[in-house]
Amino acid sequence: MASGYRLITIPPSHYCEKARWALDRVGVEYREEGHPPLFHRRATRRVGGGHTTPVLVAGDRVLPDSTDILEFLQEEHTAGWRPYPLDPLLREKAIELEELFDTRLGPHTRRLAYYHLLQDNHLFLESVLAGVDGTERSLFRLLAPVIKKLMRMGMRIDDEGAERSLGYLQDLFNEVGDLLSSGSEYLVGETFGAADLTFAALAAPVLLPRGYGSPLPSLDEVPTDLLAQIEEFRSTPAGVFALRIYRDHR
Repeated sequence: MASGYRLITIPPSHYCEKARWALDRVGVEYREEGHPPLFHRRATRRVGGGHTTPVLVAGDRVLPDSTDILEFLQEEHTAGWRPYPLDPLLREKAIELEELFDTRLGPHTRRLAYYHLLQDNHLFLESVLAGVDGTERSLFRLLAPVIKKLMRMGMRIDDEGAERSLGYLQDLFNEVGDLLSSGSEYLVGETFGAADLTFAALAAPVLLPRGYGSPLPSLDEVPTDLLAQIEEFRSTPAGVFALRIYRDHR
């Protein structure tokens, strides 16, 4: 069944990176189908997914969310790396952290990154169209002014929203730093797992780690204000941790 896996993505999406990383880590063969923002909806609906990516099509099963994909890999691919600990208490803790990162980390790193990228049309297009070919690429470029307005409205990307997200992220990075203050190498247990992967992947827009599964802007390309924030997050214990996770496990 694995040979027929299809992963429908917005390639630079950090939620898609979470799923892509897990699939790569397990060693599953899959074909990634990348689409630009908004254009992805036609592809996800066509296979029975919702409005968001990633969507994994695995035989007759459709997994419409990054966490669903990790849980599927846990159940169906038991020979190698498994995202979640087998110990029930550790698994519960890992799931709790994954949910925290999915709901509090991911939306705010996305908003903060887009807040800056949407102000630089070239950098924005280079980022969102990485891994996208053909007609969709051309149409997105043509419709970019309208799409950018829709993205700002849909994700509440404005000065107030960016400032609020920055504060949330600073608090959350401090929380993760506290979790690591005992000297633990990983967030849950003694091995790399879903909590570590999810934090590192969803923090990536404000860290720009090497090894990300889709091209990201380099540090010398990003706007000055964003670069200052990236350097701040990279210098925290949580940021150092996420960069190490990318270096050692991606």
